[in-house]
Formats: sequence, structure tokens, C-alpha cells
Amino acid sequence: MKERIAHICSFLPRTRVFADIGCDHGYMTKYMLEEGLCERAYISDISAESLKKATALLSDFIAEGRCIPVVADGLEGIEERCDCVLIAGLGGEEIVGILERAYLPPRFLFQPMKNSEKLRRYLVGHGAKILRDDTFSEGTRRKYYDLISGCAEGGDVYTEREFRFGRDNLNGTSPYPFLLYAREELEKAEARLPLALKEGAREALEARKRELVEVIREVESTL
Repeated sequence: MKERIAHICSFLPRTRVFADIGCDHGYMTKYMLEEGLCERAYISDISAESLKKATALLSDFIAEGRCIPVVADGLEGIEERCDCVLIAGLGGEEIVGILERAYLPPRFLFQPMKNSEKLRRYLVGHGAKILRDDTFSEGTRRKYYDLISGCAEGGDVYTEREFRFGRDNLNGTSPYPFLLYAREELEKAEARLPLALKEGAREALEARKRELVEVIREVESTL
């Protein structure tokens, strides 16, 4: 199992009805079923061809009726409301679109590839309680991913900086590998500055650099 998939699996909760949206090969659903973490699971993908990979892996569970494959756009086409929904590998904006067309599940685990800020704002704005919100890395090339989990109810309050960077990255709960990510982002901003000829672009990079310097200093102070 790939490092990224194994890390996400370690945060999947025990639930009754589970859905893996954009399930790719179906490894995380296989983990849920093999570990007895759900009674039944739905695997969903917008592409019938893509879904074939997961149905092949989960064929025994499908035959038992414990796994139901659905060709659908997000949660559409899944006939019952799911207690826990996993969406990993899609953009934050795409995840928001899926939720807007359907519902915010009682438990959720999201791993957006980009636009995490938009997803955080949507969740908090719709009364969700975020239980975990941090960055993890995969491999020697240091690919970084955000992981956001929580509940549909309970409510939450985020600062503007927490919306942008993730609460647990900033409060000292989970400072690594966010610090590595932030330092790399600072290096990128510094490298781009001499090439930024337009005034607006240069101002944006300067602001980005200042904020990263402040964030790095604040996180380092929690260690």
C-alpha cells in the first residue's frame, strides 16, 4: 500500500455505511471492509472505465453484497445516505461541489489536492466541526497533502490564517511536515521575486513572503 493511502487509512473511523468517492483502485475501501470498520461500502467514480479497477480489487466483497459500485458524479446515484464519506485525490473546489449537490455527511475525511482553503471555508460555514486539519508528506520528493476530517455538526471557528494553512499545522499539534512545506514555499517566493516585473505580482509575492516568515516563526515557537 502506498504511503499516502496508508496514512489516510489510519484516520478512517468505524462507521456503518461508508462511501469512497472517486475511489481510484479501491484500496481504502478494501481496508475498511477487511478491518471490519464498516457494514457495507459504496465505491463511486464518474468514469465506468476507472471504476473497473476498484471492482476487480473488491470483487469478493461485491459478490457478498457488502460493497456496491456506482458510476456517478460524487454522491449522486448512491441511494442511501452514508454515515462516513471519504474523498481523496480531488480538488477542494470539486469536493465542495460534490457536497453542495448532495449533503454534508455525519463523518467525513477529505484529502484535497488543491484549494484546501475553499474546502475549509465551506465546512466551517456550514456548521461542521473539524477534528483534524494538517499536512502530511509522501516519499523522498516531499509531496505534500492536506488531510481534513470532522463531523457535520458541532460548529467551529477559524482564523483567516487557519483557513489558509490548516489549524493543526499552526497550533503546534502537528507542526511537521508543515514546516518543511512552508520553508519550501518561502524559498519559491524568494526565487520568484526578482522575476516579478509587474507591480501587482511583486506585491503579492512580497505579501506571501511576509506571511510565510511570520507563520514559520510562530510554528517554530511552539516546538
